Amino acid sequence: MIDPVTEPIDIDATQSIQRLVDNVETVIRGKRKQLEMVITCLLAGGHILMEDNPGTGKTVLARTLSESISGTRDGEHVLFKRIQFTPDLLPMDLIGTHIFDDNNKEFIFKKGPLFCNILLADEINRASPKVQSALLEAMAEQQITVGDTTLKLERLFFSIATQNPIEMEGTYPLPAAQLDRFFMKIRFGYVNEETELNIYREYLDIARNLTSMQQVLSMQDILALQKMAGEVFVHDEIVKAVSNIVRNTREHQDISLGASTRSGIAFLKCLRAYALVQGRTYVIEDDVKDIAAYVLEHRLVYRNKDGKLKALEGIINKETERLAKLKLYA
Repeated sequence: MIDPVTEPIDIDATQSIQRLVDNVETVIRGKRKQLEMVITCLLAGGHILMEDNPGTGKTVLARTLSESISGTRDGEHVLFKRIQFTPDLLPMDLIGTHIFDDNNKEFIFKKGPLFCNILLADEINRASPKVQSALLEAMAEQQITVGDTTLKLERLFFSIATQNPIEMEGTYPLPAAQLDRFFMKIRFGYVNEETELNIYREYLDIARNLTSMQQVLSMQDILALQKMAGEVFVHDEIVKAVSNIVRNTREHQDISLGASTRSGIAFLKCLRAYALVQGRTYVIEDDVKDIAAYVLEHRLVYRNKDGKLKALEGIINKETERLAKLKLYA
């Protein structure tokens, strides 16, 4: 077996990812870690859930990301759609509906906003569970069924869902089945004092940057990066660590519902993509600790809320300490 440490990273991949990060950061300031997680999910072929209070930049991030990617090398934009979830939203508002064509005297299907490349599902937990579940097939299978017809979504389909904290008035908790479809859940958070002050000083420039975003990558580039991410080397001991962490969540006394096998697969996909974002063709032990909580925390149901963070943190630390002793790439 080739030692993965000696394999050089593809320079085009590293430069492409850096161009995307730098371009988004002309608008989104002080959120490098969150941005890396979003790009990790994009390259892993998954979807991401962002939770935080209104006004922290979640919507702007989704728009900026989509504006940075062209649909073709000729410069056409990727198709970006934003759905504002509200209590009166219906499933057909997402999927689409049949309308009568007077010219042809027949019903034709008018596609809804789910037929896009990058979807922003804004304040997803303000809609009813019935509407929330309308996203399940699209997220899991990249297809939508209308009556007897199954329609494929675009090859590049990436959804960014935002939700307000559950404690806020007028919110509905997402069902466990839908939460399990999100590869990661992150909290966007407020920027630090210095960054916020700079935003106030430069908000006019930031607004101009948003309206004149450069397209630094094409859709084909993103698909190629997704393929590269799938080829990143994962040591068998790291695969075992992922398995141990997932299985231990099912046995912990403070966790009533542990992680699924699907979550373990998502974990491995995210590890590969995260390594590529960090400029490597192989996953290291620290990657496991860096992203484990983002991948698993939202999938678990706890018996004791007070021990919520400690339960998962203890499981992750135990396994990463075991990996560190092995010195896989020493």
